[in-house]
Amino acid sequence: MQFRQLGRSGLKVPVLSFGTGTFGGKGDMFSKWGTTDVAEARNLIDLCLDHGVNFFDTADVYSRGASEEILGEALKGRRNDVLISTKATFTMGDGPNDKGSSRYHLLRAVEASLRRLGTDHIDVYFMHGFDALTPVEEVLSTLDTLVTSGKVRYIGASNFSGWHLMKSLAASDRLGLSRYVAYQGYYSLIGREYEWELLPLTLDQGVGTMVWSPLGWGRLTGKIRRDQPAIEGRIAKGGDAGGPPVDNEHLYSVVEALSEIAREVDKTIPQVALNWLLQRPGVANIVIGARNADQLKANLGAIGWDLTADQVARLDGVSRRQPIYPYWHQMGFDRNPKPTRW
Repeated sequence: MQFRQLGRSGLKVPVLSFGTGTFGGKGDMFSKWGTTDVAEARNLIDLCLDHGVNFFDTADVYSRGASEEILGEALKGRRNDVLISTKATFTMGDGPNDKGSSRYHLLRAVEASLRRLGTDHIDVYFMHGFDALTPVEEVLSTLDTLVTSGKVRYIGASNFSGWHLMKSLAASDRLGLSRYVAYQGYYSLIGREYEWELLPLTLDQGVGTMVWSPLGWGRLTGKIRRDQPAIEGRIAKGGDAGGPPVDNEHLYSVVEALSEIAREVDKTIPQVALNWLLQRPGVANIVIGARNADQLKANLGAIGWDLTADQVARLDGVSRRQPIYPYWHQMGFDRNPKPTRW
């Protein structure tokens, strides 16, 4: 397993972490993701640890807390050997204060997550989304208190716009508060908008990238091809609901290029797609998911080798989309270099 530094922190994380959105299967959305119980979770965690994957990612809203509960139960006796990240902000109840990033909600949310996980600390605590109604100073001072108390080790942001993240970082610097060290965002061969603003920002500010849904919400498994709609798996069962949009023609072109390169390197399509991401600048970690051991073993095959520069360039070319304004306008100015070729 390879380890990388998480942003401008001293924490080293494996390049792959295991996402537990498949644990529990409660609710209309998460029932389509998976229904992993404690016994199967233990098996998957054993497999992860055997391969050096000691980082597990969850969230309070995943199956309304069931994901955290199952992860905590499956990790009993092994907590000191692993890293855990979880998230808060989204709705966890019917009351007006059961959502958001207010001091009131966050303090309750972190205590609830600690109970469900059966631990006394969270290694990386993410704000799952930006709360525009709560001042960033209130959010960050609350998180700083949690870090100082030892209940949280590091903090991160997820699904923020670029200005949300920069405003928060500036407030932390101005007030001397704990800083976001990681950004967890959507990034894939069929979703490269991350490169337009967030990736340059995270590189400039020393914020490490953790990638969620690296296979484009399950569309880059190789099961969806031109003139061959998905007939099995989560997408076929309606699991694309709530996921990032993608033009089908663009998807088919990217999958065809992936398939060609997969044959060249004797790897699977998902392994090639994941390996491409691991070569992007600033990527510290990719969150992989799996409903069973076979899927997990396949995803673990994404490391230990590298695509050639030519293969990366071919994937860059087929997946490139014209940026929206002002990013297309900035592309022609050599005083504003970009970390990747769009």
